[in-house]
Amino acid sequence: MPTGTVPDMEEIADRMAIEQVLNIHCRGVDRASEVDLKSAYWPEAEVAYGSFNGSAHSFCEMLPKGIARYRSTHHQLANIIVERLGADAVVESYVTAYHHQPEGAATEMTYFGRYVDHFQKRDDVWKILFRDVVMDWNQNLTDSADLSGPTFSGLAKSGRKPDDPLYILKNKILGEQL
Repeated sequence: MPTGTVPDMEEIADRMAIEQVLNIHCRGVDRASEVDLKSAYWPEAEVAYGSFNGSAHSFCEMLPKGIARYRSTHHQLANIIVERLGADAVVESYVTAYHHQPEGAATEMTYFGRYVDHFQKRDDVWKILFRDVVMDWNQNLTDSADLSGPTFSGLAKSGRKPDDPLYILKNKILGEQL
């Protein structure tokens, strides 16, 4: 499809489903939720994360423990380009990931890169079949966090599953432990 062509409703729906998978994956990383992470991948999916190359589901099982060493993380996606190829799609997403180092580390690490994903649609469900993480650069800066001031003192603080405000609200509404 030429750049700028108005998509049909099926393509719009497919793009929305793919973007939801990408966003749930980011939530899974930042909340250290194995369930959310695994929901983004087909069972036989593979990932290439540099230090880990192999089963996506195995990666999803170990990531929450590794990510929990940071005080907090924040993953954002932009410039999402979806190229549908029938029941497959090549999806490129720019990622900026902020990593607030553990207490006493005095640094903040920011990662700039891209996710290059092979998505596959099965029975009207899109999930990642293969992910390649491409690094553009990263930077480490002196810790600048000061969450104690009057502007921030009343705000809810992020956390990992199940202590994050998102899961607290879902549990309140659903009346069950997520």
